[in-house]
Amino acid sequence: MTKARVVSLSELGSADVIKLIDKELPAPGKGEVQIRQTAVGFNFIDVYQRSGVYPLDMPTGLGHEGVGVVEALGEGVTGLKIGDRIVYMNAGIGAYASARNVPADKLVPLPSNIADEVAAAVFFKAMTAQYLVQKTYKVKAGDVVLVHAAAGGVGQILAGWAKALGAFVVGTVGSPAKFAAAKEAGCDVVVDYSSSNWVEEVIKATGGKKANVVYDSVAKTTFLGSLECTAPFGTVALFGAASGPAPEIQPEILNKKGCLFLTRPSVFPHNATPALLQENAKAVFDAIAKGHVKVQIGAKFPLEQAADAHRAAEGRKVSGAIVLIP
Repeated sequence: MTKARVVSLSELGSADVIKLIDKELPAPGKGEVQIRQTAVGFNFIDVYQRSGVYPLDMPTGLGHEGVGVVEALGEGVTGLKIGDRIVYMNAGIGAYASARNVPADKLVPLPSNIADEVAAAVFFKAMTAQYLVQKTYKVKAGDVVLVHAAAGGVGQILAGWAKALGAFVVGTVGSPAKFAAAKEAGCDVVVDYSSSNWVEEVIKATGGKKANVVYDSVAKTTFLGSLECTAPFGTVALFGAASGPAPEIQPEILNKKGCLFLTRPSVFPHNATPALLQENAKAVFDAIAKGHVKVQIGAKFPLEQAADAHRAAEGRKVSGAIVLIP
């Protein structure tokens, strides 16, 4: 058996519930691969799950995204060999670990030109951005795109990718301290959504044009304003809830605001089969190669300090991606 260090939760709550334990890892089972992990990606869904916004059965691990090296192959595994570098973002909860066994069909071979920490920082977030800009709403040249939380991990990728596709990108952030990060990511204009007149500022910044698509991962404090910022027949993609759940609305409001399309998409259904996962991952790797997706690692924490990483994220103290190092 292999010894692994694993984050384990016996209850939901604040970051204080995160505990690191030693675990004996058995040999990989049929269809599984054992991975020695070199980097683990943090995503805000980890906070939602740890805190109970998205409840998990106890006890549980944490984390969806990891990068590592194949150490052992289970029965029936083909297409991978010991020593291969891989990345994953949907192999089941438990990525906060130094080693783990995962289903082989959830793994994506990692191109040699992408470093481990970069992959951990970007893969889950870029796969989220990929479905948003290529499937939920296909961004095209000349579009006005509004990206909330544009200094965050997904927000920076969304802003840069949309800009690379020829859109005029307005980004919002929660404080003036994050303006520079959002601008550097690709936003043409940045607005502070904590100001009382942020909707007017967004519309003024575009010369009076409303957005063809609004990507909203903030929800509670931005959602109603997002509807105000959307052009007739435009799309509001609500894909997160960093400030809390979005207010409930009557469907008729979508008609009154200009026959808007409202959707609540998620990354997992978009990658529900091995074929979809590999296809979408290729699109992400292509975007990275073209420079459409750029990576800013905002902070690195040892796996032992996973609780500190959560506190930093919840306190909005980090611009860019957070990576855990086993």
